[in-house]
Amino acid sequence: MIMVTTETIPNKNVIEVKGLVTSSIVQSRNIGKDILSGLKSIVGGELKSYTEMLEDSKVTVKKRLIQQAEQAGGNAIIAVRFELSAGQGTSELIGYGTAVVIE
Repeated sequence: MIMVTTETIPNKNVIEVKGLVTSSIVQSRNIGKDILSGLKSIVGGELKSYTEMLEDSKVTVKKRLIQQAEQAGGNAIIAVRFELSAGQGTSELIGYGTAVVIE
């Protein structure tokens, strides 16, 4: 399935709009990793455990968007967007776009 952040796909025609597809995942952060990340933030550098958690979240959200688009009869998703919000001890990743049929 083609997923793009643009409104169009080069060399493809959108022949039908199937509608909005959305997905989200909320994950809690590990207290042990929070402590280690807090120490890491003092000296600087990437917080690899959080990066991995975010990458896992993106994979899950993309899979769910694809499932919704397929259920709606689409074969592509345009105007894909992701939003991340972090709360106390949790993070939420939201993805959305428009399921379409392209030829």
